[in-house]
Amino acid sequence: MKRHGNLWPQVIAFENLLMASRQAQRGKRFRANVLAFNYRLELELLRLQTELKNLTYQPGAYRTFRIRDPKPRMISAAPYRDRVVHHALCNVIVPLLDRTLIGDTYANRLGYGTHQALKKFTGWARHYRYCLQCDIQKYFPSIDHEILKAIIHQRIKCSETLWLIETIIDASNEQIPVIEYFPGDDLLTPVQRRRGLPIGNLTSQFFANLYLSPFDHFAKRQLKLTKYLRYVDDFAAFSNDRQVLAEARLVMEEQLATLRLKMHPIKSQLCETRYGVNFVGFRILPDRIRVRNDNLQRSRRRMKALQRQYAAGEIDLEPLTRRLQSWEAHLMHADTHRLRRKIFDRWVFVRNQESGVRSQERNTEDTKGVELEVDTYNSHEPF
Repeated sequence: MKRHGNLWPQVIAFENLLMASRQAQRGKRFRANVLAFNYRLELELLRLQTELKNLTYQPGAYRTFRIRDPKPRMISAAPYRDRVVHHALCNVIVPLLDRTLIGDTYANRLGYGTHQALKKFTGWARHYRYCLQCDIQKYFPSIDHEILKAIIHQRIKCSETLWLIETIIDASNEQIPVIEYFPGDDLLTPVQRRRGLPIGNLTSQFFANLYLSPFDHFAKRQLKLTKYLRYVDDFAAFSNDRQVLAEARLVMEEQLATLRLKMHPIKSQLCETRYGVNFVGFRILPDRIRVRNDNLQRSRRRMKALQRQYAAGEIDLEPLTRRLQSWEAHLMHADTHRLRRKIFDRWVFVRNQESGVRSQERNTEDTKGVELEVDTYNSHEPF
């Protein structure tokens, strides 16, 4: 296995830091912290460069908040200058380490994504009788720091770059508590080992992909599951032999234990594809693709929120249109022609001269009962 060295000059190069600052501000350019940083851009980047050169850089405190969409999650936002460092690091290490991943892992990779994963999953679901579909329980909070660092050390030998990676990992804030025991543990092991990566970091997204890479290769090479794919912590395998998948699941659970991970006891299941299978927010059936019902409720809430924002003058017509078009494009990957007509005929955005904007809702047939699915890990849905 090739280990990459002499990466540090590329990481701390001023040109790389400048490019990282441009990447970090996409969609956030007019926020106060970004404007303050950009007001003294060269000085701020030189200061970051000096701290990195001297190995004195230390990440700042995270700002955390909780969401429930569709289930409770804790989101952590790093200070803006730290996000610049994350981009600078990923600009160098991601192109090198991404090639070590299997070709059928689709999350957070250039040229891959939700819809490519859906296309591959649908093709296999319609050619094979059985699907083993699994989900890892509390994935991000369960990622073990010691194991993650060992995986990275197998691929990178540049000491300064490793120092920065470990500094970012060690600065991870406290995540949702996960107390799980694995073979060889004593009573205190689960509380002694540091675990968890903050959802929201660019580095966390890539490290999460890298963490399961050994498991992916194990599934492909050792278990001979040629029809295997993964999207973050959701993975699936297909076969016409049910027994092959049933036996593979038991071995997979043992292999995941070496990474101190456990399968979700409810979401992991072996089923026949003819009855339909859920994946990245869609339900794949033999003759059509639907969108999940639980996402209909989220879409309604988001539409109402957009109406309120438009009414308060917090969002203009152009960004509003882009968001709606993005969501419609996502729905077009399923058989949703009538559903899209119902949704977009129902919601209207009207400006009011007196109060700014007044939203109206046409009295059309309710969409209750129509299958609208876009479940996702951290929302695959772009809307």
